[in-house]
Amino acid sequence: MGAQDPNLDKKLYYWRVQQKKPRPPVIRNTLLAFTVGGLICVLGQAVLAFFQSLGMTAKEAAGPTASVMVFLGAFFTGLGWYDELGKFAGAGSVVPITGFANSIVSPAIEFKREGFVLGLGARMFSVAGPVLVYGTVTAVVVGIIYWLTKL
Repeated sequence: MGAQDPNLDKKLYYWRVQQKKPRPPVIRNTLLAFTVGGLICVLGQAVLAFFQSLGMTAKEAAGPTASVMVFLGAFFTGLGWYDELGKFAGAGSVVPITGFANSIVSPAIEFKREGFVLGLGARMFSVAGPVLVYGTVTAVVVGIIYWLTKL
């Protein structure tokens, strides 16, 4: 027997891995993400309706609603419940504003033991930092464009 083709061994190995690899439950994951994300948004809508029942307009109630939702996301992250929800719901827990709060609080909790300056302060925005920078730069650019069109 001659030497075997090493590419044949790699192809055979890859084929076997593909046959044994578990298939992800895509439909289940999609439905869970949609349902949980939707329920978080329903909660946000309920909070908005509460503030509107106090006499605020929808525009006035938007800020307090966002604040409450960010607080709830941070609070439940601190309790460890939001991470469990994320394991269960996947992207459904990441997309709403509560996921943003989770992305800030999680690194803060993780690096707290390294100290308040080098741990908490330096690493708290490691996940959400690029989002904040992009959002700030975009807001400035849109504001300048808006200002220039009103001249």
